[in-house]
Amino acid sequence: MITYHKIETVFNRDIEGTKKLIPYDWRDPTVEFLKNCTWEWTEKIDGTNIGVYWDGHKVSFQGRTEKAQIPKFLLEKLEELFGGEENEQIFEQMFGEKEVVLFGEGYGNKIQKCGAKYIPNGVDFILFDVWVNGIYLERVNVLNIAMAFHVNVVPIVGKGTILEAIKYVQTKPKSRIGNAMSEGVVARPTTEIKNRKGERVIVKIKAHDFEGVDCGTDMVGGDTE
Repeated sequence: MITYHKIETVFNRDIEGTKKLIPYDWRDPTVEFLKNCTWEWTEKIDGTNIGVYWDGHKVSFQGRTEKAQIPKFLLEKLEELFGGEENEQIFEQMFGEKEVVLFGEGYGNKIQKCGAKYIPNGVDFILFDVWVNGIYLERVNVLNIAMAFHVNVVPIVGKGTILEAIKYVQTKPKSRIGNAMSEGVVARPTTEIKNRKGERVIVKIKAHDFEGVDCGTDMVGGDTE
């Protein structure tokens, strides 16, 4: 089973009582180094992680872990979107016998507390990453794949520095989908980068985590002015 990597938040948490994020106590020194570069922010959808797996011959569906159970109503939607002979031929045409996972979020009614605010009377799948033979594809390729299967891709909601992304999330923006509030953003450099551990440089900035966190008005070298 090929699972999606964990996405960490930007700062460490106070472990001596408050458990709140500590501004500028960076979890990853590579993120700190790149903090003033341009990052692309996509909306973080509050749903359940889904992988659409193509093993080179057939399609199957997986949750975040092997033990994760996909609800029947969501599984039916995934079968509608990716099952059947026509979709199998699209996978064959696009990927041949390569191993592929389309990573996305299952969301909508009965999925998380806010699910019905995204879709009141149904569920859907939204794509956020595509893994092919160990490589994550660029967004332009992800968009082309989504178009082939007639599914949506998580929207880009902004571009800028990490501090600007935090400040955007702290405005408590509405989701671009339905009537829900945005859960936050996932930010990544505009060029795919890995840190010294070989991990993708990618962070999540959740509205709940940054509520009441004072990051100052400016950031130079990791300090506020």
